[in-house]
Amino acid sequence: MNEMTKVTTLKDWETDQEVRWCPGCGDYAILKAVQRTMPQLGGDPANTVFISGIGCSSRFPYYMETYGFHTIHGRAPAFATGLKLANPALDVWLVTGDGDGLSIGGNHMMHVLRRNVNMQIMLFNNEIYGLTKGQASPTSREGTNSPSTPYGSVDHPARPCAFALGSGARFVARGFDVSKHLPDVLKAAHAHKGAAFIEIFQNCIVYNKDVFQDFAAPKGAEDRQLWLQNGEPMLFAGGTKGIGLDRDALTLKVVDVVDGDWQGANVIVHDVTNRSIAHMLVEMPFGEFPMALGVLYDDPRETFEDAVVAQNKAASAGKVADLSKLLAKGQTWTVGMNEHGADGPEL
Repeated sequence: MNEMTKVTTLKDWETDQEVRWCPGCGDYAILKAVQRTMPQLGGDPANTVFISGIGCSSRFPYYMETYGFHTIHGRAPAFATGLKLANPALDVWLVTGDGDGLSIGGNHMMHVLRRNVNMQIMLFNNEIYGLTKGQASPTSREGTNSPSTPYGSVDHPARPCAFALGSGARFVARGFDVSKHLPDVLKAAHAHKGAAFIEIFQNCIVYNKDVFQDFAAPKGAEDRQLWLQNGEPMLFAGGTKGIGLDRDALTLKVVDVVDGDWQGANVIVHDVTNRSIAHMLVEMPFGEFPMALGVLYDDPRETFEDAVVAQNKAASAGKVADLSKLLAKGQTWTVGMNEHGADGPEL
């Protein structure tokens, strides 16, 4: 933090709006984690924007004392991309849900990730449509009973982090609403230059209560959490278990760690730049494996807006093809009077 950075506190990021989520909703914990993290990032509310689509999570911009856009269903990535191109200096945060971001907005999410637009993307995953009264969402588990799947969902659920990696994301992370580690995940995402995708498991107290309790309970689920740290061995259950690599089958496996000898147990050391291992961590079936949390993948490259700005500068300096010549290239026609005296194109 340099001398010119504005020092803020939690109060600087809170609005006077009444927070309107269901009592007990995980969104409250996420909101507070973000508000507490922003001062630590050295951010300026006047240079920060929160953009959302439609859904319970999309009320987020009302509660952040920053600029904000509550946009239309699934289109928040398109709005955020335009904003970032118009003013690359803005600190842009995109807030979405598993329905808004992976159903109607799936293709917009894919493109903001593959283009690598510099922003933080928080996808709140409660595995249900909360705002519209509990229908099954793209991430709902097979067998989920809901108004839209009264006999149980037969859909194979989407995995948000697998979707992000498959779309070319350069930063992929996971956390959950009440975790004390969530601020650290947010800080890592903000430090990454490019599209930073964070899946946040979030409890829907009304329509999908405690669906993540096995690994995201406030207490008692620590042994089923694998918190990843770059350069550190993949240990869980108090260091008594770890994740190893079956080199014959090229799959991950759970190994026992005796007397802290993780090296002897061949536990993998986490490398955030290893995309192949990140894919494997995302696909680990929970129950047989712990839930992988923290930063799964972080390997930055040039951002979309940097490339656009550089291209525009080159065009202004005459280093690329002249725009007027490009427009006149190939087939052209003049709109005017044809031989019959009527308006129409003259080829």
